[in-house]
Amino acid sequence: MAPKPALRRFQQARWDEKLIFELGSPGERGVLPPLPDPAVTAAVGSPADRLPAALRRTAAPALPELGQQQVLRHYLRLSQENLGADLNVDVGQGTCTMKYSPKVNDTFVRDRRIAALHPAQDPSTVQGVLELAYRLEQLLKEISGMDRVSLQPGAGSAAIWTNVSVIRAHHAARGEAGQRDEIITTAFSHPSNAACAKTAGYRVITLHPDADGYPDFEALRAAVGPRTAALLITNPEDTGIYNPRIAEFVELVHRAGGLCAYDQANANGILGITRAREAGFDLCHFNLHKTFSTPHACGGPAAGACGVTAELAPHLPRPTVEFDGERYRLDDGGPESVGKIRPYLGVVPNLVRAYAWIMSLGADGLREAAETAVLNNNYLLALVRRIHGVSVPYAEGRPRVEQVRYSWQRLSEDTGLHSEELGYRAADFGTHYWTSHHPYVVPEPMTLEPTESYSRADLDEYAAILAEVAREAYEEPETVRTAPHRSTVHRIRHEPLDDPAVWAVSWRAYRRKVLGEQP
Repeated sequence: MAPKPALRRFQQARWDEKLIFELGSPGERGVLPPLPDPAVTAAVGSPADRLPAALRRTAAPALPELGQQQVLRHYLRLSQENLGADLNVDVGQGTCTMKYSPKVNDTFVRDRRIAALHPAQDPSTVQGVLELAYRLEQLLKEISGMDRVSLQPGAGSAAIWTNVSVIRAHHAARGEAGQRDEIITTAFSHPSNAACAKTAGYRVITLHPDADGYPDFEALRAAVGPRTAALLITNPEDTGIYNPRIAEFVELVHRAGGLCAYDQANANGILGITRAREAGFDLCHFNLHKTFSTPHACGGPAAGACGVTAELAPHLPRPTVEFDGERYRLDDGGPESVGKIRPYLGVVPNLVRAYAWIMSLGADGLREAAETAVLNNNYLLALVRRIHGVSVPYAEGRPRVEQVRYSWQRLSEDTGLHSEELGYRAADFGTHYWTSHHPYVVPEPMTLEPTESYSRADLDEYAAILAEVAREAYEEPETVRTAPHRSTVHRIRHEPLDDPAVWAVSWRAYRRKVLGEQP
């Protein structure tokens, strides 16, 4: 047997798989549905005949026509070209808080009592699901300190939009909607905060970090005034730095009549340690698909949760789940509700997963998960900062909570290589990392977040991969410059991303815009 290499050998499957619309041929079928009973059709007509003419297709949809075996091959090949939390040390997803999702939770959601639910069922037939949602709200109220929680948002950005909608409704109810037209956020808070505020029509004021990486308090003091609707802030921010003056920030905004919304997408390191309410926040949100271990599912469907004080509860999205001591019901809320954020209750399978994860750990387990995440992060920080070419901007010598935004600027200046290129080379070792949100406030960034899921051996291996890629950058730069060599990862051309003329979100648009066809 050959000696075990210092780093594990890796070779990604590469299939050059076509789009499913490019596969198959006319007439192929995977399933043959039963034909309509001619006698029934003769008696009552075809179901399509009972549709209004405007809703009937003039031609059959151009769907892929494949046999079962082709479908199976297609999706299995795609699965072999993926990396993920179940296959590799996934600490490189940055602020996405990728952690292990217990497989027993997937068993729960595959149960027909969950999988076969229809969102339009009468509440009397889904008492168990409503009870679970109600109980999950009680747990999140305790975790956040808030008085009410909505589980309707479909993801973190939808939850931020909910917060902004509640803020707008609150000021409208006070007759101040026209006056309070500014929302303040920070450069290292999640960009969705600024994006949702801008989409809602607010003027966005962004606070930049001071010399230590904390949001500049004096800049906040200068920004706050009678036009301030709210402060939207992430803490710890995406640098992993926790703002110890957060209560002062909240108090300053409150004195000016504004509200404060806590973006808790980075809550994985503070569960059971600190709560939004203790810092004086009026609103907060969690990403259940991050902090509470439900799958990201390729960016969706995810699940968000918005918590508010009693004063803001009338503005929550409808419906809310209520319990009268005997039965659970959906309440459409009063006239002050912001209405629907998404259809129906929320993403029920992910609510089930989040509830199961919280209940399996309990209060002590949640705190232990947070403490382990912080320990893992600072252990990895100690390893990575030894790598030649890496620096850790801001808060020099101070620990971070549960992620760190590193910089390869020194390596880039020495070698001419960029962080994105090092990430491509990391894919050749069966892992990856994310750089950061744009713009790159931290130059040549690399954002790592270990969470509580990974062992010391995992972190040692990941740091060793980064050290090897850094060594190659200095000693064999062409190996890095031409990567990836053993992965299906490809180099992304950024120019088309800024050109709406070639954006294609459907097969028909792709054929028209990219292939030049007229489908």
